[in-house]
Amino acid sequence: MSVANREYGRIKASIVVFISAVAMLEIKLPIHETFQSTVQGEGYWTGSLVDFIRLSGCPVGCPWCDTGYADGGAKLPRRERPIHELLAELKSPRVVITGGEPFIQKHLPELVQALLAEGKKVSIETSGSFWQEVSPAAWITLSPKEHINPRYPVQKQFWSRTNEVKIVIETGTEIDFYQEYLSAQSSLPVYLQPEWNNSAKTIPLVLQLLQQKPHYRLSLQTHKYIGIQ
Repeated sequence: MSVANREYGRIKASIVVFISAVAMLEIKLPIHETFQSTVQGEGYWTGSLVDFIRLSGCPVGCPWCDTGYADGGAKLPRRERPIHELLAELKSPRVVITGGEPFIQKHLPELVQALLAEGKKVSIETSGSFWQEVSPAAWITLSPKEHINPRYPVQKQFWSRTNEVKIVIETGTEIDFYQEYLSAQSSLPVYLQPEWNNSAKTIPLVLQLLQQKPHYRLSLQTHKYIGIQ
């Protein structure tokens, strides 16, 4: 191949990459809300400065859902927004993609890719009920809800892909439900989070569970205690 042909091929490939990148930025996702320059209140990254992108929709139906999706969220805000618009409002070094349930959105991988291309760290919070491949650079927080709604079991890929497990504790039986998977991933950070609406009961309950499982950790919803979003 001549030098001219090689150069032409290189330029052509660069143009294709550029066009693909521009097209990706025009992709729209259903957004419940976004907010910037807050702190992560839960799990491993508690206290870190973050922005939130809350994607719309979740079918799981947790009765104590604090984002409004206990009934599916049909009346909640939903606006289709392009990725480039979401990027333009970012302020923090880490972006948390949450919901709802982010993994029901087919363009989640593109959103993650665009955020990483902007030099952002990316965290995704999920129930694990729906699986998609996303960049291995994304931090995944698995907060399983299969014990609440067996129609939405955790997809097995998540148990090896997740970076941390966060279990909301309401009755104390939740750990037993997932013990088989937790035991198989003994090095995985596991956080026990007292259910907020009944915290007078659930905080002491979590403290008791930690005595039985001292390698697990307490996750308090710090943002609620300090009164921020």
